[in-house]
Amino acid sequence: MPEPRDYVVISPCRNEAAYMQRTLDSVVAQSVRPKLWVIVDDGSTDETAEILAEHTAVHDWITVIQKPDRGHRAVGPGVIEAFYAGLNTIDLSRFPYLCKLDLDLELPFEYFEHLIARMEANPRLGTCSGKPYIRHGGRYISEKCGDEMSVGMTKFYRTACFTQIGGFVREVMWDAIDCHKARQLGWVARSWDDPEIRFEHLRPMGSSQTGVFTGRRRHGFGQYYMGSDPLYFLATAAYRMAHPPYVIGGIGMIAGYLGAWLGRAPQHGDAELRAFIRAYQRRALRVGKARAITEIEAARASAFAPGVA
Repeated sequence: MPEPRDYVVISPCRNEAAYMQRTLDSVVAQSVRPKLWVIVDDGSTDETAEILAEHTAVHDWITVIQKPDRGHRAVGPGVIEAFYAGLNTIDLSRFPYLCKLDLDLELPFEYFEHLIARMEANPRLGTCSGKPYIRHGGRYISEKCGDEMSVGMTKFYRTACFTQIGGFVREVMWDAIDCHKARQLGWVARSWDDPEIRFEHLRPMGSSQTGVFTGRRRHGFGQYYMGSDPLYFLATAAYRMAHPPYVIGGIGMIAGYLGAWLGRAPQHGDAELRAFIRAYQRRALRVGKARAITEIEAARASAFAPGVA
């Protein structure tokens, strides 16, 4: 029988030798360690495999799955494909909690203990995280993630919530769509900027193997795919212009959104969810995100039915 605090971590990775040692060390040092950690090596060509082998030789709760080299780093759908390669090897019913964790982070040593405690205190809390910070010029800078989302690089889930929302979509913006779907079903999604759960992101969020502009353009495409309201999207792009990378980040987002719109790219197939997202965004433009989320969580409380498919 699983223990109440048992959790499994699944980490897709590719060529993370420059960062992963700090992630590995910080997870091994956790005050409440994972029951199982499945790391999917998605065709690494650097020293990733050798570093992982050193850890699996010492820690029997860490396992590694090797995938063939596809020839390039694939963010978005590729990351989720690798995540599911790991998930499909386990019996998820053995674990009350699940975390998708990237290998370019350094976590505080009580990180998971604090997240579990918050879930134990709130039965509707379905997914949560701390806040990412990057080191820039000798100081830490927040990556400015909204409180209404758990962040994609460390998504901690109650298994019942993850199962009910149908898991992650295999497309860009998977890490926002999941939170919106959870909220639609009556769950709460959250991240907090509390010192005990802040963590360092060793690779800037929204970057890409071909540059930050490409990463931001990909984000804009994803916003279109998710069905975001155009006015709300423009407001978020303008907000991003005021944060690193200054101006160019917001321009990249707009370029991605317009390119998808002009090219009539397909959107997420759940039309009801797209309408739910747009209604929230339009309300947020009028009253602010915090109030809009509070209203939605109160309105959707009656929809909360954990265990219902």
